[in-house]
Amino acid sequence: MGIAVQDVNHGTGGRSLTDLIERSADLKGELVAFAQSARFDRWLTPLLLEAAGPDRRLDEGEAIRIIDHFILRYRLPDGATVVDRFVASRRDLSAADGEMLLGWRDPVEGIFEIRRKDGDGVVLLNLVDDMEYRTYSNVGHGAFRGVSKGGFLLACLVPVPAADGAWLISGAMSSYPKSSAKEIARAALQLATSQPELVFRNPGKIEQGWHRMREDRAAFIAFCGCDELVLPPAEAEDRLNAYYRHRQEAALAERPESARGRRLPGLDFPAFELSRDLADSDTVGVIYDEVDGLNFYPDYGLLRDLFANPALPGRRQHQDVLRAYLREESIAPLPISRLAAAYPDTVDAVFRKVLRDPGFSWGEHGEALLRRRKPWYYAQEPRPDVSVIGERLIELAASGRQRKLTRMRPAPRTPGRP
Repeated sequence: MGIAVQDVNHGTGGRSLTDLIERSADLKGELVAFAQSARFDRWLTPLLLEAAGPDRRLDEGEAIRIIDHFILRYRLPDGATVVDRFVASRRDLSAADGEMLLGWRDPVEGIFEIRRKDGDGVVLLNLVDDMEYRTYSNVGHGAFRGVSKGGFLLACLVPVPAADGAWLISGAMSSYPKSSAKEIARAALQLATSQPELVFRNPGKIEQGWHRMREDRAAFIAFCGCDELVLPPAEAEDRLNAYYRHRQEAALAERPESARGRRLPGLDFPAFELSRDLADSDTVGVIYDEVDGLNFYPDYGLLRDLFANPALPGRRQHQDVLRAYLREESIAPLPISRLAAAYPDTVDAVFRKVLRDPGFSWGEHGEALLRRRKPWYYAQEPRPDVSVIGERLIELAASGRQRKLTRMRPAPRTPGRP
């Protein structure tokens, strides 16, 4: 393959980085062939057809990205990835080879700025998680020919576990010139806000996110008078827009020079709009929890009325809302736990009727019920719902938007309508 990487053994278990990269190329080729075999057609082919659209046209780069994502991230019916299946099928693999392959199941997807060349690799700053990655390619140093300091790459990286701090390009890589900074910043901001888990690969951003979320929650409570609202959809929108406007005005008051001569979109246009499902609800619950962050719940007023009075007339509709809350995967335990705590005298009666279980006791069975119905929630580490943007991305965004951003909130969590 003509790979020419400086031979260093530091942190590589005695194998040179050149050897590790060459071995990764062999393994990746075998892995791709395995993924494209007939055994995976039923899952891979629909993904490619969907991306190709009605015209059945798909460029090579996009096809490579889809196949790479399928190999590394796609969960098969048993929860395994293609990488898991490959390693399990190859008893001839060494422990080091198996470790390398399994490490690829946690790739880094991002938009990167090229900081500098480093021998036959490059040092990349991920604009999403604000971390640097010393990166190589298993097709040789020619992969980075034509890219220069200050330019940008859209890429997926996988680790070289035996080589401390070394990463490899996985799948297709797209490069963009330095002049694309404005568009790159916009794309990175969108990625950071829509997929905050990418930001939180950086442990420092997690703590910053909690700090910012605590500040924002305190401001929300000061403005609204509490951390929970139950309002008709139109009023909920108005209240949230008023809150966001208040926050922007307070920020500008602290730095008046940043707004001089500028027209800030947030001060002239709505900052928040409910999804259609929420907008069609009778009421919307707005809860700013200290752990789960700011969330929105459809028909929350009906649910609250049920807990306040389990014997209310026409309660079947209200009970159906609770059943849907228990069933819906997009709804966390938070709203149910809150109402159970707020109405301790009636919670048992509510659940005995809904579950048709006369022996149900919230104190004894409530947590087990939620863990059984919402296993995904308890299987993951809590994360703040505020994405903290790195200084470099702030600089790029400010130069493109003519205003400085200090943080971005992810898209609001809006569970499906029960």
